[in-house]
Amino acid sequence: MTHEYPANRAFDSVSISRVSTLREYGFTPRQREFIVTVMVHSGCFLERQYCEFAGTVRGQNRREFMAGLAARGFARAIEPGPVRRGRLYHVHHKPLYEAIGQADNRNRRLRTTGRMVERVMILDAVLGDRRCWWLSPECDKRAFFDWTQQTGLRPEDYPHLAFGNAAGKTFRCFRDKLPIGIAKDDTSRFVFLYLVNQRLPVDFRQFLIRHADLFRCLHHWTVRLLVPRRFRKAVALYRAALREELWTPLNPSVSKSLEAYFRERQEQGGHLGDPSDRYIAQEFRKQGMPKMQALYRAWRRTGDKVLWQSCSACLRDDWSYGRSAVEVQPLNREYLQLTGFMDRDLWAKRGAKRKSRQVGPPVSAPSPDVLSPLVAP
Repeated sequence: MTHEYPANRAFDSVSISRVSTLREYGFTPRQREFIVTVMVHSGCFLERQYCEFAGTVRGQNRREFMAGLAARGFARAIEPGPVRRGRLYHVHHKPLYEAIGQADNRNRRLRTTGRMVERVMILDAVLGDRRCWWLSPECDKRAFFDWTQQTGLRPEDYPHLAFGNAAGKTFRCFRDKLPIGIAKDDTSRFVFLYLVNQRLPVDFRQFLIRHADLFRCLHHWTVRLLVPRRFRKAVALYRAALREELWTPLNPSVSKSLEAYFRERQEQGGHLGDPSDRYIAQEFRKQGMPKMQALYRAWRRTGDKVLWQSCSACLRDDWSYGRSAVEVQPLNREYLQLTGFMDRDLWAKRGAKRKSRQVGPPVSAPSPDVLSPLVAP
């Protein structure tokens, strides 16, 4: 597989300049392309993915490449579980990331097994679609939309996580770290990946609300759901969630009443209940409680702005004119028989995570994070 570089390097995170910086490490051109692809999109990979990318079988070439990565300290080999059922490779060597200008990329961090399997699934989706160029790091996405699309969006208008007080607030944009694809045959078409890792689309609704401002600035966009086999039955719920959040605007006459109602519920410290106002109650029945709960959750984070945006019919018009869509991509690969580790509902029931057995050089302890970088609070 030969990587196709765009004329404008802002269209692709795997740029020729980043690939060229790894020449001094002694890798072949194809190996450099693969390593850069892994570092910017996932941080970890499987042997199978390298063989498919390089177009080789599992032979001497593959063994020498994997052994070299581990021996030189570029990657750590991880065998999940007490019995060998596959092997993950995590590229963590900081000088490699510094060479491509991504010294602070969080893909360097050692994650729990479930999260690393999620990142491998994301990498499969990127490698499997050669019709698109892909952007993953925050700086690449900001540069692309600011310079090439001229959206005019401020940092707080992008999907973001805010830190600090009002005087010194900082924003970390595109916190989901999910790749965005740009179609090679029509660069005005975009693909937003989302990995389904819950049976109920609670976090998916927040993902859609955070991206609503960006969707309004784009001409053609598609949300592509990556669905592992264990979540196939949840596809209908995710489709309905997208339809409710983006293509079914609120009644403008109700949004002002919702501001007061949400503020009242927050002061009382309770969850949403049956409102006494008949107009609000009617909107609750029309929109559904899941959407109202998602709006309330987003309102507590961003304020009244989310209610004003939910009244806009812009995204509904995009759908009616065929400029927006939702796709489903089944993930039918074998992921070390560990897909159960990425089930958030199962994690909550078990209350603990299984440890991984490492093969290769010693490493520091895994990050104690609980939430996945793929799932927003």
